[in-house]
Amino acid sequence: MNQTELAKRAIAGDEDSFTLLIEERRESVYRMAYTYVRNKEDALEIVQEAVYRAFISVHKLKQPQYFNTWLTRIAVNCALDYIRKSKKVVYMDKEHEGSYTQAERDDALDLREALEQLDEKSKTVLMLRYFEDLTIKEVAEVLNTPISSVKSIIYRGLEKLKVNLGEREFLG
Repeated sequence: MNQTELAKRAIAGDEDSFTLLIEERRESVYRMAYTYVRNKEDALEIVQEAVYRAFISVHKLKQPQYFNTWLTRIAVNCALDYIRKSKKVVYMDKEHEGSYTQAERDDALDLREALEQLDEKSKTVLMLRYFEDLTIKEVAEVLNTPISSVKSIIYRGLEKLKVNLGEREFLG
């Protein structure tokens, strides 16, 4: 059975179909949440909240073919809500520390710090586009924003990143 058919059944109240759809997207939703919070437990909490919100409102989804986009939008909103509520400092996961050379780790930290300096909209768009590898059209659908606006946000966000990273190179 294809995703659209499963989504139609989930919208009609079939919990098994909803579960199958979530299972297919679980890793992707987790990766996206982890990209925001950089902590396993927090990312899992975001995924749990996103699945809960999706489950209680799946009957409101009007176009079954957009289930993935709809779920991603819910997950992004849950991640942003979580960050706003917790105002936590994001730490790098200890398990991955030794798997990078010092230069790679420094570059990754520089990029992470530069991303953190961006406004929320730019950060979200760039993360969806480059970390989650969504197309510009998919980013526009997830954020319910015109494609032209997404393109502008990407352009301005990349320019800000260049400036932020350039300042670090100059200072470093």
